[in-house]
Amino acid sequence: MLRQALRLFSFLLFFLPNAWAAGTVALVLSDNSAPFREFAHTFSEALQSNAQWKIGSVGNIDSLKSAGSPDVIVTAGLEAFRQSLADAGKTPIVATLISRSVYEKLLAESGRPRGRTSAVFIEQPLNRQIAFVRQLLPSSTRVGMLLSEEMRSSLPPIRQSLSAAGYTLDTENIDADDALLPAANALFPRVQLLLTTPDPKIYKRDNIKTILVTSYRHKKPVIAFSSSFVTAGALAAIYSSPPQIARQAADLIIEHGIALPAPVYPSQFSIALNRNVADALNLEIADEPAIRRALMASKESK
Repeated sequence: MLRQALRLFSFLLFFLPNAWAAGTVALVLSDNSAPFREFAHTFSEALQSNAQWKIGSVGNIDSLKSAGSPDVIVTAGLEAFRQSLADAGKTPIVATLISRSVYEKLLAESGRPRGRTSAVFIEQPLNRQIAFVRQLLPSSTRVGMLLSEEMRSSLPPIRQSLSAAGYTLDTENIDADDALLPAANALFPRVQLLLTTPDPKIYKRDNIKTILVTSYRHKKPVIAFSSSFVTAGALAAIYSSPPQIARQAADLIIEHGIALPAPVYPSQFSIALNRNVADALNLEIADEPAIRRALMASKESK
């Protein structure tokens, strides 16, 4: 009996290493603004619910240099990921609060092996975005997108997915800030809505007002990727909040440890609607609970 128990224990140690491994996580934040503080608080609480893992350090990139030898680094935001790629050595990194295109670009530039890096992307999977547009604006099928150079490599699968769902995609390229207004004025007359992405080259603070004012002038709705964008004047957004992404990142580490899985999109999401904008554009849209129920029931939104 004792021999059988020892064999079972050895089996579990060999095949389920993460269930027995303890480790420390260094959490690196791009800055100390409210979204990153919110992320850090939720991540710490979620991770500490598992006795096998603990937070070794929390702070900016300088905190990583004095963090000793963490087992995993979790980064929040673009700058935290960029600097950690340069300073982390072989330590596994889980990136969060960045888009897939930015993640792929920085990872390729670093030359780091993919197996040592994973991510929970900030944007929604495209199928979920399409399902959201279908529930929000069922008669709108001509979709517009503004693209920087970094996003153009992602265009073929986006166009293919939209086409398969019955949508046509029209785009305008933007390579400099002074090209934004001419591109938006050229695009809006050709489309029924603007689908935005977390592209830091286009959708930065100084450009948001220009995009929204131009959309009002053309009476075309903007589908955003954050609640703050909706507050500023977009019609609606489907997005994942920092706490939602933080909980998913903690679960990823608890489940997989240092054997990182492939990058993933957020599993949880939130919806924001701007009724004032809907009224201004003479649009009748469903309420948030109805849209959420439809998305949860829709296979294409998974």
